Amino acid sequence: MTFLYFLFPVLGYLFGSLPFSIWITRFVKGVDVRDAGSGHATTTNTIRQAGFGWGVLVLILDIAKGFIPTYLAVSQDVPTYVVVLTASLAVVGHCWPVFAQFRGGMGLATAGGTFLAVNLLATIISLGLLILLVLTVRHSARASVFTGILAAPVLWLFNIRDISMWVAVGAGVVIAIRFLVDWNRKYRELWLDREKT
Repeated sequence: MTFLYFLFPVLGYLFGSLPFSIWITRFVKGVDVRDAGSGHATTTNTIRQAGFGWGVLVLILDIAKGFIPTYLAVSQDVPTYVVVLTASLAVVGHCWPVFAQFRGGMGLATAGGTFLAVNLLATIISLGLLILLVLTVRHSARASVFTGILAAPVLWLFNIRDISMWVAVGAGVVIAIRFLVDWNRKYRELWLDREKT
């Protein structure tokens, strides 16, 4: 059983490292999704370069990258810290993938997948927090940083103090760190249309 404690976090990172937006955009358009738009391997960049349908497919696959390893860890009844590590490393893998020169996406969809694996209500609340902050702050990256920091405390306030709160701590820290790179990016339109600075 101790071997599984090591295996699941490694599995989380490897699943997270599968760069579906890069592979799909290269297959469909023959380009690297990171060479345009935000410069990140994301759903929105896939939509820009390959179209909405391919972007939806990337979104589903990116959610699955977080969901599958986290769900497998939960199903094996391993300690909470193993599940949290597995979920957090899935998000780390998405952001810094070993299979794509450590230049990946931003981690939101994969983090959402980890939440789905442990608590649907926590997922809905965290998504609601992100949307509220995007509408309030009117800057997606900064709203995402704040969401990463605030998700766990908000779940605590909603009396959700199970494993999902700890997953929110782990994944939230990764999200907050990752989105700092876009803190000063100028946005023409929220989410889909940005200018590099």
